[in-house]
Amino acid sequence: MKIHKYLMTVIWVLAVCFAPSPVTGDEKVLNRWSQKQDFYDKFGSELEVRATYYSAEYIEALVQVEAQKNLWTSDETEQYKYQLLKSLSLDEYIPIHIAFDNRGPAMHMSPFDKLATLWIGKNKVSPVDYDKRFNFRLQGKRDGLVFFPRYNEKGKPYLENAKTIRFSLSNAISSTTMDRSAVDFFWDVHRDNPEGLYKGRAAARLELDRLIKRIEKLNAEKRDLESKLNELNNELSSVNKRVEELQKQ
Repeated sequence: MKIHKYLMTVIWVLAVCFAPSPVTGDEKVLNRWSQKQDFYDKFGSELEVRATYYSAEYIEALVQVEAQKNLWTSDETEQYKYQLLKSLSLDEYIPIHIAFDNRGPAMHMSPFDKLATLWIGKNKVSPVDYDKRFNFRLQGKRDGLVFFPRYNEKGKPYLENAKTIRFSLSNAISSTTMDRSAVDFFWDVHRDNPEGLYKGRAAARLELDRLIKRIEKLNAEKRDLESKLNELNNELSSVNKRVEELQKQ
């Protein structure tokens, strides 16, 4: 009888220790915006592609998950959020994180910006910048960011009134995707609110960064104008001097 109780206790302890952790609300949010697709071919090659859209909801959840995982203080959490927002440059770009895990023949994706497209409504948007390591031969794991412009050439936000966006990679990225028309990821963005991120100390620091850049730009324009004004004054002085010389003749 004692042995039976002992075994039951051991089984209960093991069940508690090895039971899967419940998925938290923040982790559900992360999974909603970070999507994964797997590809295979008949030769045993495998490719995993994960694409992440940085919605406001995703960023807030990511910050909270990292803070809980690392036991950060409030200041450390704000510092992480500040660095994250700064690296994403959401005021200028629509960043998308891509992660490849290639367990097959080497991938050759150069030039990578010709293979990646963001569809926003009828607008076909090309990257303005990306992790240049994607241009090199890829076997194993590699991840990085791709940046798309947030505004069109007229200054209008691409995402204004957008409901769904599609991030598309060419099927030419790998031999395992050649039988598809493209590798597509869809996100419903009509409720996304990036402006909501810019609150608190992290937002204040980002605004300070922007104001400092603005001051530097205005000072540069001021120096240019002062240089042109000096040139005009010098030319005006020369003309006046010559006029005086002619009047004395």
